[in-house]
Amino acid sequence: MSGLNPILAASAQSTEAYKQAIEQSSQAVVQWLQQPEMYQGKTVAELRERITLDFNPQGLGNQAAIERAIEFFLKDSLSVHHPQCVAHLHCPSLVVSQAAEVLINATNQSMDSWDQSPSATIIEMKLIEWLRTQVGYQAGDAGVFTSGGTQSNLMGLMLARDAFFARQGHSIQQDGLVGNLKKIKVFCSEHAHFSVQKNMALLGLGYQSVTLVKTDEFARMDLADLTEKLAAAKANGEQVLAIVATAGTTDAGAIDPLRAIAKLAAEEQIWVHVDAAWGGALLLSEKYRDYLDGIELVDSITLDFHKQFFQTISCGAFLLKEARHYELMRYQAAYLNSEFDEAQGVPNLVSKSLQTTRRFDALKLWMGLEALGQKQYAEIIDHGVTLAQQVASYVAEQPALELVMKPQLASVLFRYRPQQSAFPTDAAIVLLNQKIGDALLDSGRANVGVTESNGVTCLKMTLLNPTVTLEDIKILLALVESTAQTLIAA
Repeated sequence: MSGLNPILAASAQSTEAYKQAIEQSSQAVVQWLQQPEMYQGKTVAELRERITLDFNPQGLGNQAAIERAIEFFLKDSLSVHHPQCVAHLHCPSLVVSQAAEVLINATNQSMDSWDQSPSATIIEMKLIEWLRTQVGYQAGDAGVFTSGGTQSNLMGLMLARDAFFARQGHSIQQDGLVGNLKKIKVFCSEHAHFSVQKNMALLGLGYQSVTLVKTDEFARMDLADLTEKLAAAKANGEQVLAIVATAGTTDAGAIDPLRAIAKLAAEEQIWVHVDAAWGGALLLSEKYRDYLDGIELVDSITLDFHKQFFQTISCGAFLLKEARHYELMRYQAAYLNSEFDEAQGVPNLVSKSLQTTRRFDALKLWMGLEALGQKQYAEIIDHGVTLAQQVASYVAEQPALELVMKPQLASVLFRYRPQQSAFPTDAAIVLLNQKIGDALLDSGRANVGVTESNGVTCLKMTLLNPTVTLEDIKILLALVESTAQTLIAA
């Protein structure tokens, strides 16, 4: 090896290089946090022109490489901590989560086997046990940390599929898919996450297997329509392998009636998976925990901690009510999870995960709970839900703004609707709201989502920042109105 040793190791040269690199990076982050703009406003074309690769055969060295990352990445990154960054389920992160990332990255543990992650394995297992308690499941450790909601939803649907075929005496794991697959269906609401369709395609059943259930005026699954569609499926000779309920739809934050869905599914012996990637944060809530009533009855659950748990991306979990269903995906590799290890009680988490090599993301949640305690954690989770209610009331009072839907979690759907009688058609109002969202991001002053709810194109504020106040949002809404007026005048 020519030159200085680039590997993190115990030598004085290595540890000094590590300290310098971390210090240089952390100082740059502190400076970046002080930027008044949410974004520098560069376009796609400008960034493509600006960002270059400089893979010098001799290498640039740590300091120069970090300087280039600061210049070409950090300075043009979105400030998710900014009070006017509200477009997506994209949270600012806990300081202690940043510290956890330092430990995770430096130790570089791999969660597939005990001998690659001894203490990390136990911490993750204990966190799964704790999460199961919060849900209301029986004691156990059936569950695993994941990269996020899409992967957790995939695990829930895969196990639902495999359990469905296993009841008919067929092993998907051994023999693959069989039978008239077009007669096998999954039900979810019309506002469920798109990963349901993507995952059913991955599982070999295709988009056609997904039946969308109507929703009520608050974007929650309509039980009457669910009942009718289940009856129609049975009459058509179709079989339903799962119902996917949502606890926190992406736009409206809607929570389906979990208890009623679970009861209906139990009567038909149908697996219920709950996508609680967002709404699962209410497990810790002191004010809104009852929104998740009935979640303890379902077969599997998705949780995301990089949403309203304020962890860095990525950090999620999958919980499985009955550990026996893990047998449906078990595969033994002699070098990772051998029969000998299992006989000795060695916990190799690869048996519970779709991933092999996997980061120790559980440390972030553990350190967050340790640092904040459940009470403060509950307070910052509840803040967004309460703030959304306050913002909705304020929006409803503004002549030029229209509240599209009453908030349920921490999102507010609204649109700019000018009062001028001479203003043209609804199509023009739709285009205006789309342009408002684009103009705000282009200016670098704000990031407001543009979406559609019940056929209405609208703007969306997702209020995940626990430091943001109603006054901050009033400033943002004034910016929305002034931007709209500028666009109208142009």
